[in-house]
Amino acid sequence: MTAYAIAHLRDAAPHPETAEYIERITATFAPYGGRFLVHATAHEVKEGAWPGHVVVIGFPGITEARAWWDSPAYREIAPLRSRHVEGDIILVAGVPEGYDPAATARAMREALPAGPAPDA
Repeated sequence: MTAYAIAHLRDAAPHPETAEYIERITATFAPYGGRFLVHATAHEVKEGAWPGHVVVIGFPGITEARAWWDSPAYREIAPLRSRHVEGDIILVAGVPEGYDPAATARAMREALPAGPAPDA
């Protein structure tokens, strides 16, 4: 099942170390089957606020995403970014083939406390 590294980066002022990080990052995730899905593109905020930039890297699975994050190659270059760019980064597994959100809604309803039915 596909997995993703998603970054919400803020305050990304140009810096030579940040440029070096960008130059070197692709080589760190290539051995794990990673590739940029979103990078250096504009985004359109529809609700709330999203200051900064979004980056999405796709991996074949969560195991590969974790292995990339923990790899010596990535750990070596990570400070080049983190010293100059604030942000939040998550690793998340995608949904399986055939995922049915209605099943999630049913489970949510079943977990609700029993009580009077909502207004009809």
